[in-house]
Amino acid sequence: MHEREKSDPAIGAGKPTNKAETTSVADAAEPVEQRAGAKGNASGQSTHRIQSRERVSQALDRVRQAARLRKKEKFTALLHHIGVALLRDAFFALKRDAAPGVDGVTWRAYEADLDRNLTDLTSRVHRGAYRALPSRRTYIPKADGRQRPLAVAALEDKVVQRATAAVLNCIYEEDFLGFSYGFRPGRGQHDALDALCVGITSKKVNFILDADVRSFFDEVSQSWLVRFVEHRVGDPRIIRLIRKWLKAGVLEDGVVTVSDKGTGQGSVISPLLANVYLHYVFDLWAERWRRQEATGDMIIVRYADDIVVGFEHEADARRFWDAMRSRLEEFSLSLHPDKTRLIEFGRFAAARRTRRGLGKPETFKFLGFVFICGRTRKGKFQLKRKSRRDRMQAKFSEIKEGLRRRMRGYFAYHAVPTNSAALGAFRHHVKRLWLRPLRRRSQKDRFSWERMTKLADDFLPQPKILHPWPSVRFAVTTQGRSRMP
Repeated sequence: MHEREKSDPAIGAGKPTNKAETTSVADAAEPVEQRAGAKGNASGQSTHRIQSRERVSQALDRVRQAARLRKKEKFTALLHHIGVALLRDAFFALKRDAAPGVDGVTWRAYEADLDRNLTDLTSRVHRGAYRALPSRRTYIPKADGRQRPLAVAALEDKVVQRATAAVLNCIYEEDFLGFSYGFRPGRGQHDALDALCVGITSKKVNFILDADVRSFFDEVSQSWLVRFVEHRVGDPRIIRLIRKWLKAGVLEDGVVTVSDKGTGQGSVISPLLANVYLHYVFDLWAERWRRQEATGDMIIVRYADDIVVGFEHEADARRFWDAMRSRLEEFSLSLHPDKTRLIEFGRFAAARRTRRGLGKPETFKFLGFVFICGRTRKGKFQLKRKSRRDRMQAKFSEIKEGLRRRMRGYFAYHAVPTNSAALGAFRHHVKRLWLRPLRRRSQKDRFSWERMTKLADDFLPQPKILHPWPSVRFAVTTQGRSRMP
């Protein structure tokens, strides 16, 4: 099942495990959590399906245990785990209303003949006849007004990718380090935020390196990515599946584009592959640098390609910054020169800057929050977090447009002559419903009706009679050719 892993220059000499000694509060406070078995709704399910799910869970547990015990070995036989039962679990984990890919197949349409479809898909995967389709390019708006490209995979590609990710997660969850939080089972954004807050407030953090990897998902080297996966995966059939997804390309404006870089941001398998890439390129290297090069305290928190590193000494921070820039360049990545910053930050930053005649400490952003060096009412240091203004404004615009669209839809139908009083009453009642939660924000809050009225004028359209009198429209539409009722 396994063979000894050969050394690779990409990871240097040796690699630490999750149990390795570390000085990071993020590592100590947030150990890698154990994954639970596959979840499911048992009510209404047949005994056969329950037993299938149990077998899948037991098989994945064996993979997980083997990965935990044999950290230097490859898995040479994994494809047999991707059977009908695991593909079925993967299918039901997908979003029912997700947009279809280039094949146009929706979740509901595939479910209509699910058993036959999954049996056929399993056969094609194991015979090597499965072919990945190009992903459909789509765009979603970003908070700064730009467009974020996403790749929408075909439904069967999503199913096979999710099943494959379930198997690979059993291996890599035993390898990934404690300061890695993005897109991992049992971990979320608030876990990363908590680890960062604890690190800044309890360790000797005086400087923060806010690192931005430029266009990470678009610049990943696919050849390096496959080499990294091969550190732990020796099953050539799994490697071929990954290569198929990487080389499937993207369809946009009727043209399929295939590249030798990028992981297809938005695909099911992309987050896991991104974590594998950064595990070898950054995590293992950064952990070794912390143990061997840092002269003071150092904390690391990474959520996907968002990286924050705290230092006790400025000299350490600048040496790490230079070394990190060189390290990323070795693997086709780069730091954004305008978005990567080193700032003075921490419990004593304000006092030190005051002594030097400087202003307040700078702030930095992480996972939607602005981190601020603040003070309690008693004058003690307090790490404050504030919602990012640009993302808040973007959400306001989204809510505003949603409210206006719903109100316009209601008014468009009901705005008939003689109904203006009811429309005004409807708008008034919406304002009162909106005011109630605003006043519940705290016991001392007294959100006035006047403020509510100004807020409603910005977000809610005023009702207007839009329909003509019945006799007028009836005469126009019938043009005298229809009898009166």
